[in-house]
Amino acid sequence: MATKKTTTEEKVIPSVLGRALITEKAANNAQYSIYLFDVAVGATKSEIAKAFKAKYNKVPVKVNTVNVMRKSFFRRGRLGFSNTTKKAYVFLPKGTTIDII
Repeated sequence: MATKKTTTEEKVIPSVLGRALITEKAANNAQYSIYLFDVAVGATKSEIAKAFKAKYNKVPVKVNTVNVMRKSFFRRGRLGFSNTTKKAYVFLPKGTTIDII
C-alpha cells in the first residue's frame, strides 16, 4: 500500500482576514497606524499576520485579538443569540498607512 508524503508547507486560509471595521474608534486608531479587522473565530495571530501581509504587502509589527461574545435577544417571544465573532487589531510601523476602502 502506498503512503502519501506530506509536506510541511503552511497554507494561509484566504478567508482568515475579513472586512475592515470602520467605526469611530477604528478611525481614531488609524492615526497611530492601528487597523481593526473582523477575522475568523479560529484564526491565530500568526495566521492573521500572514493573511494581512498577503493582502496588503505590509508586515505588521504586532497583532492583538479580541473575542466578541454572543449577545442574547428576544424575537417573537423566544430567546435567541447572535454569533460569536473575533476582532483583530493590526499594528503597523509608525507612519505606515494602508487603503482599506
